[in-house]
Amino acid sequence: MSTGTMTSKGQITIPKDVRVALGLTTGVVVSFDQNDAGEYVLRPTRTTAADLAGILQHSGPALSISDMEDAIARAAQDQ
Repeated sequence: MSTGTMTSKGQITIPKDVRVALGLTTGVVVSFDQNDAGEYVLRPTRTTAADLAGILQHSGPALSISDMEDAIARAAQDQ
């Protein structure tokens, strides 16, 4: 069993074995969900495509999938 101690600011360092097991890295958001037994479960919050909607701006006309794939292929060749 791994343990952590809370600071006066309410911060807890998650032990390394737990971070590794959960795939937690710097900047990962976690959720605390209460289960039916009243216990809290810590889970990494996964970003979904819906979460990203609207963060990129494109001022030109809409592009087809084919146009986007061609642009990606050209950019990959430039690498």
